[in-house]
Amino acid sequence: MSQVFISQHPLVAHKLAKLRSTQTEPKKFRELVREITILLAYEATADLQIQPVQVQTPLGTAPGAELLEKIGLVPILRAGLGMVEGIWEMMPSAEVWHIGIYRDEKTLKPVQYYNKLPTEPRVSVCLILDPMLATGGSAVATVDILKQWGVRRIKFVGLIGAPEGIQNMQQHHPDVPIHLAAVDDHLNEIGYIVPGLGDAGDRQFGTG
Repeated sequence: MSQVFISQHPLVAHKLAKLRSTQTEPKKFRELVREITILLAYEATADLQIQPVQVQTPLGTAPGAELLEKIGLVPILRAGLGMVEGIWEMMPSAEVWHIGIYRDEKTLKPVQYYNKLPTEPRVSVCLILDPMLATGGSAVATVDILKQWGVRRIKFVGLIGAPEGIQNMQQHHPDVPIHLAAVDDHLNEIGYIVPGLGDAGDRQFGTG
């Protein structure tokens, strides 16, 4: 579990409790997803490389820093879309690349249906965004795609993980850090995290 980072921030715990509640309507649900993502991304990007710069202030010159690395955001469609806005607020220059993967309801295996990556990567670090790390199939498949594309540094950022999904990711990609707000108990027979929060996509877009 050395590459699994579970946030200990009180605000994350507070907002996650509200996110789980069946009383939370789609508009508030989307707001909470954005807010929790900001907090998780703050922790997930703590090791980004910077270089020193000098900044002119109204009263003189101050030492500062600027990012050396270009960031790519890879939301797994569709539920991952709700996580993009929060990170964009902090890193507006981040590029966004879409990968569409759905889970076959019978086999619980990932099926890719959309991939809009350019020929070569233009970023040095990719953050995979998906609210739920359930079976881990979609996350593993996305990392496979990104590594084949040529990305060297990849991180997964999600809201809730299941032990099964974490184990799957670590088995296939032990080099990829996993940043989560919580780890829940188990998956049910149809691959949903228990207690979880239901279907993150349906709850964001009001389609459940």
